[in-house]
Amino acid sequence: MQPDERQQLIAQYTDGYRVVAEALVKATPEQLDAAPGPGKWTARQIVHHLADSEMTAAVRFRLLLAEDRPAIKGYDQDRFADRLHYERPHEASLELFRAARASTAELMGCLDESDWLREGTHSEVGRFGLDTWLRIYGPHAHRHAEQIRVALRAAAQAKEPADAISTKDTCLEGRGRRLRRDPSPS
Repeated sequence: MQPDERQQLIAQYTDGYRVVAEALVKATPEQLDAAPGPGKWTARQIVHHLADSEMTAAVRFRLLLAEDRPAIKGYDQDRFADRLHYERPHEASLELFRAARASTAELMGCLDESDWLREGTHSEVGRFGLDTWLRIYGPHAHRHAEQIRVALRAAAQAKEPADAISTKDTCLEGRGRRLRRDPSPS
């Protein structure tokens, strides 16, 4: 990867929390729980996904730096969404996303060119280095911020969102619903 492309992706990565937080401004609980269509994620579910994905990404980044040719394990994000109660309040997950991303961005500033060349093997995609990592996670939050905006617009346009998750008994409702898979490698 050329240095200018890397710097652009680092800037995009660093900006990820801001675009997600801005997308959530003024969202009501009803809007957070409205799916923009069948099989699509709600804004709340997207925030939880971002936190889980960012924690996974942060560990992967550190493994690639600290270990020689580490094994990078994929995960089933749909199973995470189902089993990790993505209908729960989202605020702690948003903060976790912010903190994990800020810490990893800070660590990126410490790397030299030889660090960026380090690689491991991903269980789903094979060869996986820090440049590959950055190409995935640099734009990841921006793509999901757009999904959040789409979901919130759809909720605002609908009088009664058909796919809304009730805010009552949030740990019991919404289980088993198939979520739209994020296209990034898990």
